[in-house]
Amino acid sequence: MSATKADFYVSPAGRDTWSGALPAPKSDGSDGPFRTVAGAQKAVRALRAKADRPVTVLIRGGRYRLSRPLVFTREDSGTAEAPVTYAAYGNERPAFSGGRAITGWTEGKNGVWTADLPAGQAGKWAFNQLFVNGKRAIRARHPNEGYLRTAGLPPGVKSPHGVPRDHKTCGVMRFRPGDIKRFHNLEDVNILLYHAWTASLHWIDKLDPRRHTVSFTAPSGWPLGTWEAEQRYVIENCLEALDMPGEWYLDRQAGRVYYLPLPGEDPNQSDIVAPVLEQLLVFRGNPDKEQYVQHVHLQGLTFEHADWQVAGRGRADGQAAVWLSGAVFGRGMLNCSLEGCEIGHVGQYAVWLEQGCRDNVIRQCECHDMGAGGVKIGEAATVTEAKLATAHNTVDNCYLHDGGNAFPAGVGVLVLRSSSNCVTHNEICDFYYTGVSVGWSWGYAPSSANQNVVEYNHIHHIGQGVLSDMGGIYTLGISPGTRLRYNLIHDVESYSYGGWGLYPDEGSTHMLLENNICVRCKTGGFHQHYGRENTIQNNIFADATLMNVSRTREEAHASFTFERNIVYCTNPTVLGGSWKNNNYRMERNLYWNAQGAKLEFSGLTFAQWQSEGRDLESVVADPLFVDPEHDDFRLKKGSPALKLGFHPIATEKIGLYGAKEWVERPRA
Repeated sequence: MSATKADFYVSPAGRDTWSGALPAPKSDGSDGPFRTVAGAQKAVRALRAKADRPVTVLIRGGRYRLSRPLVFTREDSGTAEAPVTYAAYGNERPAFSGGRAITGWTEGKNGVWTADLPAGQAGKWAFNQLFVNGKRAIRARHPNEGYLRTAGLPPGVKSPHGVPRDHKTCGVMRFRPGDIKRFHNLEDVNILLYHAWTASLHWIDKLDPRRHTVSFTAPSGWPLGTWEAEQRYVIENCLEALDMPGEWYLDRQAGRVYYLPLPGEDPNQSDIVAPVLEQLLVFRGNPDKEQYVQHVHLQGLTFEHADWQVAGRGRADGQAAVWLSGAVFGRGMLNCSLEGCEIGHVGQYAVWLEQGCRDNVIRQCECHDMGAGGVKIGEAATVTEAKLATAHNTVDNCYLHDGGNAFPAGVGVLVLRSSSNCVTHNEICDFYYTGVSVGWSWGYAPSSANQNVVEYNHIHHIGQGVLSDMGGIYTLGISPGTRLRYNLIHDVESYSYGGWGLYPDEGSTHMLLENNICVRCKTGGFHQHYGRENTIQNNIFADATLMNVSRTREEAHASFTFERNIVYCTNPTVLGGSWKNNNYRMERNLYWNAQGAKLEFSGLTFAQWQSEGRDLESVVADPLFVDPEHDDFRLKKGSPALKLGFHPIATEKIGLYGAKEWVERPRA
């Protein structure tokens, strides 16, 4: 945003008693900009009550401390012809912070510094994050690297399978002698317990040092030991674990913060911020009464420092960390936008467009350092009234990175029971679970996640060996009209099973997956658990570690059509899973092993595979990529793939677009 002319202005040097009509205070102090957005909102409402015309508020650079979220309601709305815009002034960068600075640090033993919270805050300000000089500090944890392991199944549980999901199976953990003690403020210590595709967060209710068990205040979603007999876990917010530079600890009861600085870091010369808010920006419509916030546009603004909390220390577990909200939250939000904004250092999702949000745009925004995921669209429950539906939203040209810092199951973009959304031209990276997840129905029940488009995204470094059963793009349920195309996905690394590029999971049906490139995905570029009549065409699947293409469940109907794909192997196992019932169609594919080894098709040679009527028009041949070792998958002239009808995949439009500085931001 480069404009400097507006109807009203906001500045850290302003006053809400002034007119707000000037970008800077007068020299005599008689007039100037507003001090707060709330002051500007009152003026905008008054102006629009007189005339239905566009209104622009420009906000000067600086940090604005929020004691409550910025809230836009129906009264703040504009119209299509006369929108309301809140934007950065010129090239300045206004930042709205939900945190408070912690000052007055004193050095103590072993290089640990402490600071007391303001009077009256002891026991009340129970924040879970700390940010030092613009970076997330580490809650004191043990071990510093890697994991502890549980000591087998909970007492009295012989098997975790086929048992009730109750406190006995999901709420009691056995630990190895010496790993857990009666730590200082034990009730504030957290255990982060890793399952397959989730990681559950727990508080300790009871410690039995004799039996080496802890009982949690709330259970996990899965019985302990379901995925591993000796599960991984870490201990967090533990004073005794404060032993590594960059770690911190909050003694909630004493109202004291501990911090072990990084080398050369002086806490009294540092910007140390702890959040007081969970939400920073709220679009508060009332879709039940068809009262919406409409045509409000935010440009070039930064929102930072928001916390996560778990009410009553209850259950904190679930696929995709779906139970968490967002630092930017919308309900009943129509035709609004965030453009060129930054959302970072937050505890939950960066953005959640919840009930009744339609035709909104999130464009060229950077969401980073998130406790969970980037953008969450829709709800987990099916909406039965059109006025409550969330649909037709766009996430475009955004850089979403470094998520899952408190809840590893967070997703880059999570589309729940919501239709006709577009996720396009984004760069999504450095998450511990999935890049983009679409749909929230298991099996073949009717779904309200249809006609979604995921295209031209660059998705990479997903999983990072932390969780399992994930994909660069993951789908669920019947999804007619959903299209996944022109996505570049690479470096998907699961902890154990299931690091896939394209992953249609339970019931994924009637989808088109085409023109994608999936490279270095641990368990294969493509895997369909079960689904019906999907089309997988003109994709490149390359350099998988364990296998390349998988199909898990055999069903009576057709699973998919797999045609005109290039499967470029660096291991001999082309196909994993179940391929016996022939309820799929495969043709005109090209297979090649870059290591020169013979390829194996579900236990058969290629000739044997074809002799059973499969892949009759397919070939084993070198596709003649330009430079596959450096991820250049353009085809040389004369590639045999072209004779099969393969259409070259143009990568120039994949990922971010616009100014060079923006496009190269991830590389910087």
